Amino acid sequence: MLIKRILNRSAPSSRPAAHSTGREPLATAADCGLLLLRLAFGLFMAGHGAQKLFGLFGGDGLTATARGFEALGYRPGKPFAVIAGLSELLGGLGLALGLLTPLAAAALIGVMINAMATVTGAHGAWEADGGVEFNVCIAVVALSVAAIGPGRLSADRLFPWGRGGWAEAAVALGLGGVGAAITLGI
Repeated sequence: MLIKRILNRSAPSSRPAAHSTGREPLATAADCGLLLLRLAFGLFMAGHGAQKLFGLFGGDGLTATARGFEALGYRPGKPFAVIAGLSELLGGLGLALGLLTPLAAAALIGVMINAMATVTGAHGAWEADGGVEFNVCIAVVALSVAAIGPGRLSADRLFPWGRGGWAEAAVALGLGGVGAAITLGI
């Protein structure tokens, strides 16, 4: 019985805990930890997108970002700058809210794959050398939240994908990879 419960953590226990009041808590420490992670990570990513799109938070705005994308070989630069900015903005907000979590993660993963392929990949692993370190961390956090699920303190808590799992992680990684491949192939 114990092994069965360990393997299937979502199954409710047949016997209440000694200190149980019969009610499930609103949130566990894990739910609060996921909320903290999603809010910090998601809002910073949304802010990064707002820098690209609107010039907020010290960003250069869309025109300068489009020029940067053209210098990287994305032509015309403006549509690609909009796609990247919206992916970061909406993906970040989605993760922060725990809303459509696998799709939000996919948006961030796709942008990070593009960043690694066009900017940081040639510089090795470490951020100090301009490498992929930061991009890999962003992609891994997004994928991890899709796999674990956003927790009970999320908009997705009522939907099947709100629990996370292999399928949700596969959707996030698959869509992010396909989106990046399409963008890189154009």
